[in-house]
Amino acid sequence: MIEGAIQKIRKEHPLLSQLDSASGDGDHGTTMLRAVNHVEKAMAERPSQDLQGLLGNVAWTLLGIDGGATGPLLGSWFTGMSESVAGNQSLNAEAFSVMFEGGLKALKEQTKAQVGDRTLMDALIPAVAALRAGADANQEILQMLREGARAALEGALSTSNLKARFGRAKYLGERVIGHQDPGATSVSLMFQGFYEGLSKHV
Repeated sequence: MIEGAIQKIRKEHPLLSQLDSASGDGDHGTTMLRAVNHVEKAMAERPSQDLQGLLGNVAWTLLGIDGGATGPLLGSWFTGMSESVAGNQSLNAEAFSVMFEGGLKALKEQTKAQVGDRTLMDALIPAVAALRAGADANQEILQMLREGARAALEGALSTSNLKARFGRAKYLGERVIGHQDPGATSVSLMFQGFYEGLSKHV
């Protein structure tokens, strides 16, 4: 899943910078590319068969990324996921959903943003809700991820109709309307990468 997300961000990072040019300083794609490159390197240098250790490694790597709020927010997300899988070496559908819910809970401790505020939460919150619905319906994890990726995409697309309430973009008012939020788009791409990466191994 993580390798799939790395490849997806690597392929689409020019789009992220293009979107950020409309609402920020245009470097979000570059920051995300640097982040996934560092994650890939860290995973190669410190391979771990332990699920919590792997996610913790990703989290610490992301927390060290320069580039505004991206590193701290994504790092907090993976920190929460890491803490939520303590003691687990494999995940069933319920534990898989709990992992992402733990990541969201940790992120909510870092930001007050909600759906409708034009942030990464517009993609992440619906995606995590879709995973929970899938777990409750006894879906297979791959199906859960497919629905999660779809919900994240819909959330990211919705941000093109929203004014920002956080970050630099909030000062641009209606000038950001018509452009997707780059942070929400990054989360959407990551979920698509999670799905594509896992689908190659099941």
